[in-house]
Amino acid sequence: MDYQVIWAESAIQDLREVCSFISKDNPQAALQVGETILEHVKVLASFPLIGPAFPRRSEGNVREIVCLKYRVFYSVVDATKTVEVLRVWHGARGEPPKLV
Repeated sequence: MDYQVIWAESAIQDLREVCSFISKDNPQAALQVGETILEHVKVLASFPLIGPAFPRRSEGNVREIVCLKYRVFYSVVDATKTVEVLRVWHGARGEPPKLV
């Protein structure tokens, strides 16, 4: 059975900021990047453990996948069959200050 993918408000805001920043120079590229990230995250519904664990933080069971230049941080809750996308973070920015 597939997992339900839920986006945390922080991840939604991150994605908005990414697209807004890119659209200043290239609106079409912003749309393409946004759509690519959304499509990439959909794989987590079928393969929630595909990303490696992110042990550098104490926020719990956090994993990450990479899409283009962006790191997508998420957590998996087996009991409820959900994947929560926590942050979308450009790789050049290091690590986000907070994941949850």
